[in-house]
Amino acid sequence: MTLPLFPLNTVLFPGCTLDLQVFEARYLDMIGRCMKASGGFGVVCILKGREVGPAPSELAVVGCEALIRDFQRQDNGLLGIRVQGGRRFRVLSTELQRDQLLVANVKWLHELPDVPLDERDADLLALLAALAEHPLVESLDIGSHANGQHALGNKLAYLLPFADPDKLRLLETDDPSQRLDAIQGLLEEMQGELFPDQYS
Repeated sequence: MTLPLFPLNTVLFPGCTLDLQVFEARYLDMIGRCMKASGGFGVVCILKGREVGPAPSELAVVGCEALIRDFQRQDNGLLGIRVQGGRRFRVLSTELQRDQLLVANVKWLHELPDVPLDERDADLLALLAALAEHPLVESLDIGSHANGQHALGNKLAYLLPFADPDKLRLLETDDPSQRLDAIQGLLEEMQGELFPDQYS
């Protein structure tokens, strides 16, 4: 399966919403083709390089499909699009086209069955509800509810201020229960850094 790539300094997760401003010709053409074909493109995190200009020299090997949900011409003249995360994928190889657009040969990653939420997930679910009240999060219309561990883990991994390497490890995790355990561990690390006396 081939997929055009949009390398970004962010990690997109399935079911989560991302707003983009598009102005480079390679990506405007890519968006046009995706819309005509009712298809998506791949968002991959940049490990070395920049979003603008020459293609990044190093990218994450796991990314997330981006499905276009809305678009509009903005006041600054740029094209604004809203995408929603779809399937996860692994990059097998990439090819740089003449217009500097990266096209990848990808393998879709298998999703394990979802696990219903239980009382052990109550604190994380409450955290998601609190995050959803933030104006920036509210504007993304991601929602404060999760039907299962996949949705809860993906939303928290996307919204919480974890470092990109940590987010990538969460994206690569297949098991939804393990993803939530990893998120809990990262939260405890963050609390330990903010309040070291309580965790010494």
